Amino acid sequence: MTIFSKIIAGEIPSYKIAENDNFYAFLDIFPLREGHVLVIPKSETDNFFDLPEKYLQELLVFAKPIAKAIEKSFDCNRVGLSVIGLEVPHAHLHLIPISSANDLNFTQPKLKLNEKRLKEIQDLILSNL
Repeated sequence: MTIFSKIIAGEIPSYKIAENDNFYAFLDIFPLREGHVLVIPKSETDNFFDLPEKYLQELLVFAKPIAKAIEKSFDCNRVGLSVIGLEVPHAHLHLIPISSANDLNFTQPKLKLNEKRLKEIQDLILSNL
């Protein structure tokens, strides 16, 4: 069971943004930028492009209102998408508010936000969802 499956099951707490029968979205607790959200399928699949086509289509439709809420919540040019999948063997999509391509550079140091700030970010995104 991956750490993401444990989050979905409620065994590990998360700052949930959205959920439906197939997907779960939550704040990355070590974000590149404030507002960095992870969107994951509830099925445990390692490689993103091993997901069934139906899931790939539905994942973007599920992510769209979240991305729009992130754009409303943060000063950014747009929400960037990234699929890397090396850190956790569970397919996931990064939604990150960006103003330049460098904002999606995963070699940069991650932010260290306290629980209070993460909760504020969660509430801000949820208020715009």
